[in-house]
Amino acid sequence: MAKIEHVEICMVDLVPKVKRTDAIQSFDSQETPLVRITDSDGMVGTGYTYTIGQGGPAIMSLLRETLIPQLVGRDAEDTESIWRDLLFSTHATSVGAITSLALAAIDTALWDLKCRRAELPLFKMLGGAKSSVPCYTTEGGWLHIEPAELVADALDAQAKGFAGSKIKIGKPHMAQDRARLAAVRDAVGPDYEIMVDANQAFSRAEATRRARVLEEFDIAWFEEPMPADNVLEHALLAASTSVPIAVGESMYSISQFKDYLTSGGASIVQVDVARIGGITPWMKVAHMAEAFGVPVCPHFLMELHVSLVCAIPNAPWLEYIPQLDTITKTGLRIEQGRAHPSDQPGLGIDWDWEAIKAAEIDGLSWQTR
Repeated sequence: MAKIEHVEICMVDLVPKVKRTDAIQSFDSQETPLVRITDSDGMVGTGYTYTIGQGGPAIMSLLRETLIPQLVGRDAEDTESIWRDLLFSTHATSVGAITSLALAAIDTALWDLKCRRAELPLFKMLGGAKSSVPCYTTEGGWLHIEPAELVADALDAQAKGFAGSKIKIGKPHMAQDRARLAAVRDAVGPDYEIMVDANQAFSRAEATRRARVLEEFDIAWFEEPMPADNVLEHALLAASTSVPIAVGESMYSISQFKDYLTSGGASIVQVDVARIGGITPWMKVAHMAEAFGVPVCPHFLMELHVSLVCAIPNAPWLEYIPQLDTITKTGLRIEQGRAHPSDQPGLGIDWDWEAIKAAEIDGLSWQTR
């Protein structure tokens, strides 16, 4: 038995290298809490989570005051038991983003530790369904970008072997969104996938209206057309259009995904490992989606999601948005548009601890005694 002996936490703020805008917000910062768990054999596992903009200190407080004190002395191998116990201990604040994001930091650290003890990479530990996955890029499709730049980025990605690009939609007038999509489709041809993302900006009436335009361009999926907590509206929209409806990045419990799948409101599941609360619940959602014949195309966190999508059979895509470049020594390996999970034991993220130490936000670092 490898008991948890020591836990330490810190947070860095990763400023995006490019301007990132969508229909409802701009991404000015990315607060990233990190957790390191050391067991009685001296093995260390590292996990992390994130917020877009604000909320990081609240996550750090929940970790420090409520969750981490429950870890010391527990068997580090008991990922399922620990995750459930921590979730129950926070039942007054869940389901919710802060709780799920905090749980994810611990759960990913425990899985990193478990894989390191077993001397297995994460994608093998969880099933090893495939050795690589196609990428699509979002980084060049933000809402403020003009059509000519959208086209240039899509053509560049296509030349590198990427199989698709995501374009943000939600301009004030539908004609503006249509012009952007038409320019990209004309440039890349019919064999390149185009995804669109509204970031929950529309009513059902407006989403239905815009879906008719999306059908013209053979869009791969219509992502977050409406607020994610309205399952019925998504089911009605999905029944009215041939464009697949993608949801999941703004959902924080297994049960929410169950409701979407049973109602037919999700053609594609975009479960986010941080926002669902870690690897333990992520895998439950992925297998549930497989039972419904629904693909999993996760949101963001490509450096971690690459191992998860390669562990399961029903994950056809990985979203390309670099996150950890400034605090890792080696980046995600992408060859001819396909991402490859690390074959090293653990999550496969090569942390640069000198860079992390230099970027730590003062006053938030903490460790058990």
